[in-house]
Amino acid sequence: MEENQCLQNKKNMMAIQDSMDVLYGKWKISIISSICFYNKRRFSDILNDVVGISNKMLSKELKELETNKVITRTVLDTHPITVQYQLTEHGKSLQTIINNLTDWGIKHRLEIIGSSELLNIN
Repeated sequence: MEENQCLQNKKNMMAIQDSMDVLYGKWKISIISSICFYNKRRFSDILNDVVGISNKMLSKELKELETNKVITRTVLDTHPITVQYQLTEHGKSLQTIINNLTDWGIKHRLEIIGSSELLNIN
């Protein structure tokens, strides 16, 4: 392999690792997706969207996403106080990835299950 190609591959792998450092974990993609699909979400909305996550884990993951400038946290002057999350401009660049993952997940489900019924929501 050409030396320039090896160097480019190493840079690409570093970029993948940087991305994984931000998105790593069981919950982050689901949290980002919830906010992506709805634009703005309250803590309780995300908690309902992300099946199986605890309050404590959601709080931790939201703080990490905020630290990495993927989401913003806005405290609204309501009684009781309402906290709202939305993607930053930087976070919105993940929209294409979320859409691609959604499309792939639909195709994968069809491939594995062989059914066009994707969700069984009551």
